[in-house]
Amino acid sequence: MIVRVFSRIRAAALIVGCVAGLAGCAGSVAPEIKRLPERVELSGTFYRGQDYQSGPQVLASMLAQQGIVITPGLLQKPLHLPGAEAQLQQNMQHLAREYGMVVYPLDSHLPALLTQVAAGYPVMVRFTEGSALWAEPRYAILAGYNRQKQTVLLRAGMNRRNLMSFSSFESSFKDAGGWAVLIQKPNQIPANVDQQRWLKAASDLGQAGQEQAAARAKKALTAQ
Repeated sequence: MIVRVFSRIRAAALIVGCVAGLAGCAGSVAPEIKRLPERVELSGTFYRGQDYQSGPQVLASMLAQQGIVITPGLLQKPLHLPGAEAQLQQNMQHLAREYGMVVYPLDSHLPALLTQVAAGYPVMVRFTEGSALWAEPRYAILAGYNRQKQTVLLRAGMNRRNLMSFSSFESSFKDAGGWAVLIQKPNQIPANVDQQRWLKAASDLGQAGQEQAAARAKKALTAQ
């Protein structure tokens, strides 16, 4: 009888240990994130808007943070909205270049995004919002995170402080294609910059008719 009770206690302890181990794994943070500051929240212009306006709204916010006088309404026509929603992502990048900005793509994993936020650079992301039965891709500004609470801070729609867990954001971000970019001035070199990627982004800027800005971007890379 005593042996049987002891066996049950030992089995229960093993179950508890396994559950705790799984919980620890589920809540683990990537080593790259552990090296970042514990908490970051960037300030800056943010235009609120309805979900279907998220593209122009976020792009206008990003451009305004770079000192460009703009509103979401002024971007509707050059983005060919309504009507060109399928080309919105491509058109937004092209339009940002026409304003003299470098569009620098990021790797599609959370440490790469948070590294830029920690360096002071807001990230334009696309994520899926909605339920399991109905969800649509939206655009947002990744403007902060809390490493201890494992949450990211998004500026999206009407919400300036939309908090999501790391896991929920990563899932919705990947569901929407894992697309994330920086919109930088030519002299703003990203953290841990990939030189070839920056030079390609500078070349794309030149092809958009901004040859002088492209030259400044290339010079800034060699001067760092």
